[in-house]
Amino acid sequence: MSDQLVLPRLDEENVVGEQKGAVRRRQWGAEKRSEPLSIVHPRPSRRKIILGRLGILTTVLAWVTYVISTILRELADNPNAGFRFQIETVSYLVVVTFLTFSALMYLMARQGALYRFRDHTRVPRGELDRHFSDYSDGITVLVPSYAEEPQVVRATLWSAALQEFPALKVVLLVDDPPNPKDPADLAKLDKTRALSAEISAAMSVPAERFNAALADVRRRAATDRADEAAELALLIAEYEAAADWLETMAANEQVEDHVDEFFVDLVLMGLARELRLVLLGLNAAMAQQSAPTWSRREELYLRLTWIFNVSTETFERKKYASLSHEANKAMNLNAYISLMGQAWREEDTADGVVLRKIQDGAEPDGTDRILDFPNTTYLLTLDADSLLLRDYCLRLVYFLESAGNERVAVTQTPYSSFRGAPTRIERVAGATTDLQHILHQGMTYYGATFWVGANAVIRKRALEDIVEVETNGAFEVRTYIQDRTVIEDTESSIDLGQHGWTLVNYPERLSYSATPPDFGSLVVQRRRWANGGLLILPKLWAQLLQSRSDRRKILFREVLLRVNYMASIAWASFGLLFLLAYPYDSRLLSPIVFLAALPYFLAMGSDLRDCGHRFSDILRIYGFNLVLLPVNLAGVLKSLQQAVTGDKIPFARTPKVKDRTAAPAIYVLTPYAIVAFSLLTVWRDAQLGNWGNVAFASLNAVLAAGAIRAYIGVFNSVVDVFLGMVNWLYVSPRPKKTGESLVVEKSAEEVDWESILYHGDRRLNRDLRGSTDRRRRIAVR
Repeated sequence: MSDQLVLPRLDEENVVGEQKGAVRRRQWGAEKRSEPLSIVHPRPSRRKIILGRLGILTTVLAWVTYVISTILRELADNPNAGFRFQIETVSYLVVVTFLTFSALMYLMARQGALYRFRDHTRVPRGELDRHFSDYSDGITVLVPSYAEEPQVVRATLWSAALQEFPALKVVLLVDDPPNPKDPADLAKLDKTRALSAEISAAMSVPAERFNAALADVRRRAATDRADEAAELALLIAEYEAAADWLETMAANEQVEDHVDEFFVDLVLMGLARELRLVLLGLNAAMAQQSAPTWSRREELYLRLTWIFNVSTETFERKKYASLSHEANKAMNLNAYISLMGQAWREEDTADGVVLRKIQDGAEPDGTDRILDFPNTTYLLTLDADSLLLRDYCLRLVYFLESAGNERVAVTQTPYSSFRGAPTRIERVAGATTDLQHILHQGMTYYGATFWVGANAVIRKRALEDIVEVETNGAFEVRTYIQDRTVIEDTESSIDLGQHGWTLVNYPERLSYSATPPDFGSLVVQRRRWANGGLLILPKLWAQLLQSRSDRRKILFREVLLRVNYMASIAWASFGLLFLLAYPYDSRLLSPIVFLAALPYFLAMGSDLRDCGHRFSDILRIYGFNLVLLPVNLAGVLKSLQQAVTGDKIPFARTPKVKDRTAAPAIYVLTPYAIVAFSLLTVWRDAQLGNWGNVAFASLNAVLAAGAIRAYIGVFNSVVDVFLGMVNWLYVSPRPKKTGESLVVEKSAEEVDWESILYHGDRRLNRDLRGSTDRRRRIAVR
């Protein structure tokens, strides 16, 4: 088993169905819409903004009214009701308050997003071209990859390589074991390793052409300027060639699923359409016997060189004994970032190859293997299953370099879901992703931005401010992005805030990321997301104290949003569990509680409809959350375990296969238990006349049962439970302990001299004992 992923046996190994070459069958109820949403958010109407404010006010007033009219009145009217009723009252109030608070935070973040969408003005393309026409600062795109399918990584690398940005470098950080024994794993790894070279070779031909065209136009501008019509015709020919190249590539792509379709239509053809739009303008100028200025024409030539000039490489940290091999994405990124800005020499040792820093002014030997890692002003971290639209880097770096943004450390566009999901669970999970995109935009309005690790442009100088340096043996380990939790981006957001940096979500849709297509892979992802938020809360408190010490103002609403973001999964999961499991007194129920939640559900339905989903998906999402309740609870409990033990939780990669990943039996059986217990509650409370509980339990039973059928599947449940039983019954044989004598004789030809010289006597007492006089040996019988 790999050291990168620690899961129950058969979680990922037992993939039900064919993984390679199969096309996922579309389910009834899957998403029909395949066209993506607009890059620029529609400007919200004045009516929608006013309704959003009324929703916030209604939620607050309804909660206050409920506390006064129900909780306080019941306590006052029943002073002798007993200790149990008082405990029930207080606990029910706590649960309702926390759930209402989360609903209120949703409404507040959504309102902030509406304000940002209303006020956002897109930077004209000409201003971007002018800003970067004489640009010297570069950007390095880091794509961490572990056990990914080569086709998935290939699309991500192409979307990064086709960014319209000068001085672009794309680095694939392969984290697979470098020498796998399985021939299938080795073949997949070799395909992944070859991707960078393939992209570089494919881009070199158009890059050479457009570099030559730029040099020619500059030479003509400096010497004899040809007539405007001839120059314009040459520029049109270059744009025709660039658009044709992209369209030819798009036509040759193999489209097997909705992600492939997105890659072809939005990444390749989207860029081609942008170039065709330029062609439309240039042809119109020629028809009108006009032309852009010489400087503007040079910027248009530069744009072509930005698209096709890219440096690509593959880096594998596990080839080097001097770098951290911690099994998580954060340390994969940290290993490469720590090398940037220096030249390094490879050196063979008894433990493997290590990297030695070449000091300034030192002349390397001609036989040295030298690796150079140039520094860049910006980094772009990009998950291996994410895709960027064409001007992601251009617009986000322009934002970072605009006046007033000097202390912005990270900017990103929170990713959206790919459209046209072939399964019901991917469609509903994608809907929740699109809702999160809106909420993250709104959190920026209140200064409560969190780094969402799927993609982000980072100012490298900010990472240098939060770096932690420690020594592991003889080698220095530099940690920029903390790996203490599996939500490393959230923790880094707090670290940056402690050092006076801010984060901003750019208010456009420029990035997309994959959504798990089946329940098994979703379990892995959501369990990871639920783990770690509670551990980071103390850091938020430290940030507040630091800000107070530095006299930096932090608004109370920012604190509320941050606390809700990190801890709401915990209290919402436990709160829902209490409401499902405990038969609260019917006197505590009130229609006012429903009124407090109504604005939240109406706003969510409106947001779903704006994102191209259905208003009725609010019910599907509720059922979706019911079946995910045990997954979220498991993640929260894992956080508590980590807080007690101090152990790191291994990073669990989300499986990405063509058919289905088996889910652990406990997560399959628990939703059935929720349905069964809800039906029991309906029968019991109907006899008692507790009709409020009957209605709530009936809703839970119906929606949970529908979610089981739609998102897990009855047949799949049987298969997964069977695999879970096999897991439980199967016990791996323990390796036999072999008694090893301390008396070891080795001849001079057998002694590992390299290890002796490298390690000294730390591991080699046996070699030393084997070469000493027999009278000094210790006999072990």
